[in-house]
Amino acid sequence: MTVRVVVADDQILVRAGLCGIVNTAPDLTVVGEAGTGLEAVKVVRAQAPNVVLMDIRMPGMDGLEATRLITSSGDTKVVILTTFDLDDYVYAALRGGASGFLLKDTPARDLLTAVRVVSAGDALLSPGITRRLIKEFAGRAHPEPLEGITTREREVLALVAEGLSNGEIAERLHIGPGTAKTHVRHLLAKLDARDRVHLVIIAYRSGLVSVR
Repeated sequence: MTVRVVVADDQILVRAGLCGIVNTAPDLTVVGEAGTGLEAVKVVRAQAPNVVLMDIRMPGMDGLEATRLITSSGDTKVVILTTFDLDDYVYAALRGGASGFLLKDTPARDLLTAVRVVSAGDALLSPGITRRLIKEFAGRAHPEPLEGITTREREVLALVAEGLSNGEIAERLHIGPGTAKTHVRHLLAKLDARDRVHLVIIAYRSGLVSVR
């Protein structure tokens, strides 16, 4: 399956560079570009991509509002392009439904891997960056109780919060990979979570995982 990607950035050279990198991979293809948030929303509605690489600061509608609109009306995942300033823009992106973050100077190979990972929803994107951002975000929020999940699902959720993939969770808990995947799927449904990044936020906000 080819992963369909839209690139949204108001800097033409940056956008061209990202498109060029994505199109080097045989399993990824750029199906649209945008220079503003409004353009990004329009392109997503027309092309239904799997992933959007989204800059935050763009003229007119910014990447934050575009992310909120895109994630609230379809299955497209949004990856925020950031310089890793821990500011309210990043937390707003999390609240708006972003599935992960990429530094703008991310090596090409890592960028391609990140797009595949977030499209599959199988593991956290750039775990070190995402986990730190989520900890900061969760620390600002009021604790929320976990309801309706089993003891085993709590164990799985804690490991998801550590950034483990389904295979790594299976190995840690001595269960099959398929069983681990099923537990994650049940967690997504029971907790009404968009993706694994959202599960991590829930784990921190509930107090299941402590912010250190």
